Amino acid sequence: MSDASLSVGAVRGDAVWVAVAFAGREFDHAAVFPEIGDLWLRYEEADRILLDVPIGLVDEGDPRRRCDVLAERVLERDEDGDESRGNSDRSVVSPVREATRKRRYSTAAKVHERKTGEQLPEMSFEQVPAIAAVDELVGELPEARATILESRPAVCFRAIGGEPLQYDRETAGGYAERMRKLAAFDRDGAPTVQAAAEATAGQEVRIEEVLDAVVLGYTARPSPVPLRSLPEDPPTDERGLPMRIVYRAEEPLVAE
Repeated sequence: MSDASLSVGAVRGDAVWVAVAFAGREFDHAAVFPEIGDLWLRYEEADRILLDVPIGLVDEGDPRRRCDVLAERVLERDEDGDESRGNSDRSVVSPVREATRKRRYSTAAKVHERKTGEQLPEMSFEQVPAIAAVDELVGELPEARATILESRPAVCFRAIGGEPLQYDRETAGGYAERMRKLAAFDRDGAPTVQAAAEATAGQEVRIEEVLDAVVLGYTARPSPVPLRSLPEDPPTDERGLPMRIVYRAEEPLVAE
């Protein structure tokens, strides 16, 4: 089947990118790529690619992007007002663009503090190589900018499941919770996870990364449910890239 009919969800693990592709509304395949450029070469004709990486970066000033603040509001508390344990997938602070070009935390932290007056969390720095690579790709290729969008697995699980996740993604409870949500959302949810896990077996891929890529793939595929974003009217960065996190839901997840 032509790549033009594919929709892809992908996450960056410790060593590789994990991609899950849907042809129309049906699971097609899962694959692993060492770099974002390799993933792009495979899927450059795809309809949509959702990545769990910040796209649209702050250059200086307040480092808290509006989309990250809204995502935190959507995810951090359950119905009883208690802090949810399942939504610490990414720090609310994304590194400023210049900091993403640094390979040492100490150097990146100095740049971030100089540009924003605030400290850079080490958790935020863990994604720096992936952030820089994606920023370069969408900045240089207009076709990539039109196809690649930022999403977040925890937001997508919140959208399909109707409530925030309660358990950390790396725990047995987190695995079971995410599997329940996918199975309730789509009768083929569990078989899709199994097929994706089998396709990536033997690679440096954890099951929680497979689950995250699957929910992004479900979100990317065609659907009568609208594709929404946090915020609904996103600002752009200095390079014209929208700063948004996309998800699918009948109604917005949060009032802005």
